[in-house]
Order: sequence, then C-alpha cells, then structure tokens
Amino acid sequence: MRTLLGLALLLAATYTEAQCAMCRAVLESQEDQEAAKGVNNGIIYLMAVPYILIGGLGYMIYKTFRKNETSE
Repeated sequence: MRTLLGLALLLAATYTEAQCAMCRAVLESQEDQEAAKGVNNGIIYLMAVPYILIGGLGYMIYKTFRKNETSE
C-alpha cells in the first residue's frame, strides 16, 4: 500500500513539473510581459495561502494552551 502511494506521489510530481516548464515557455515567447506578471502574482498568492492558514492555526493553538495555563 505504501509503495503504491509513493509511486503515485512520484508520478504526480513529474507531471506537475512538466506543466510548469510548458507555462514558462509560453510566457517567455510572448512580447507582452503582462501575462507573465499576472502568472507570477498568482504563484505568490497560491504560495502564501498555506503559510497564512498554518500560521493562523498555530496562533489558535498557542492561545488555547496559553489560556489553559493561566486558568490553572
């Protein structure tokens, strides 16, 4: 079961990497760089959201433990 999951993750990573190379080639071939700027901004937003969610979750856990500490 673990081997199958590992293989699936490996194949998914290869497919994702190929798509990024294709997007890069298309964006570099265009003279107008507005599309490239838009894609770069989208990447930044997609990258930031998980960090914000994990940070918010960590803060909530911190506040919960801090609240329990002071009430004892």
